[in-house]
Amino acid sequence: MTMSNASHDKPAMDPALLAKLTGGLGDRGRVAKICSSFGEIYSEFFPDVIKSETGLDVTVNYLGCEIGYKNHLIDDLSSNVTLVDVTLRNWSQNITIACGNGFVITLMEHLLGATADTIEEPAHRLLSIIEMDLAVMVFDKIAKVLRSAVNAPGGFEPSLSVPHALEVRARPPEDRPDEFAAAINMSITLAGIVSEFSLIVPQTALLKTKVTPPKPKRQTGQSAEWTEQLGDQVRRSHVTLEAKIRLQDLTLRTISKLMVGDVIPFRDHGDVRVEVSANSKELYVCEFGRSGENYMVRVKDTMNSDDELIRHLMN
Repeated sequence: MTMSNASHDKPAMDPALLAKLTGGLGDRGRVAKICSSFGEIYSEFFPDVIKSETGLDVTVNYLGCEIGYKNHLIDDLSSNVTLVDVTLRNWSQNITIACGNGFVITLMEHLLGATADTIEEPAHRLLSIIEMDLAVMVFDKIAKVLRSAVNAPGGFEPSLSVPHALEVRARPPEDRPDEFAAAINMSITLAGIVSEFSLIVPQTALLKTKVTPPKPKRQTGQSAEWTEQLGDQVRRSHVTLEAKIRLQDLTLRTISKLMVGDVIPFRDHGDVRVEVSANSKELYVCEFGRSGENYMVRVKDTMNSDDELIRHLMN
């Protein structure tokens, strides 16, 4: 007579039931009410944060929440978003914030001097390196409002990962159990351009939280500081330059017979005119020459003012 192993015969507990028993999954109505409280906080306070930092007016509206496994909620996000992973000590180690790229792109254009009547609906694309720098500041402000709303013990600051596109997000290990979470979804409108941002938070954190409005703080004088910081980041960004020199006109017959080693003269005599550009935007008029063993170009004239050059490079 063989005896069966009792542990093998015992069926595994349903993950949802286990989560409910251990505080990781709550009643849908209760979770929705908590998410709605977050929506009210962001709708009321986040526009003030953006206004104080940039001088710009935005409108934030709560769109509702979605409930499910955290990784599934992230997979369901629009592809046109950038993400950060956030930890807030004594509250949750597994928060994810998503922000629509359209908001960051529009905000960048405003901060670089564009006016509302010249800004068009941004294309669905990844953020540039410079826009990623701005996204760091946007995510920091979203996380600071979260920290104030949950009032986690110890008063610790949130810790944020480097922003990354949804499409390059590392897949979680298959053997790592997923958590039940809620996606708190909000729209944010700047100069008529509507985008969204979301907080994806494990229910283990939400269900133990009493959401409280942040205490208003005087934040005067920060707009210039934030804009100056952005401007400094923009000016320190690396840009690939291209130099174009006009060559002597040749007939198609001659061009078709060019061989390796043949020489084509410059069109200019004396100082050779060079047009320097970046991102297909003409920046400088230069002259071609040589410095020691290196060829170089010397700037003779600029196409536009400093601010106009920067705006050209951003587009």
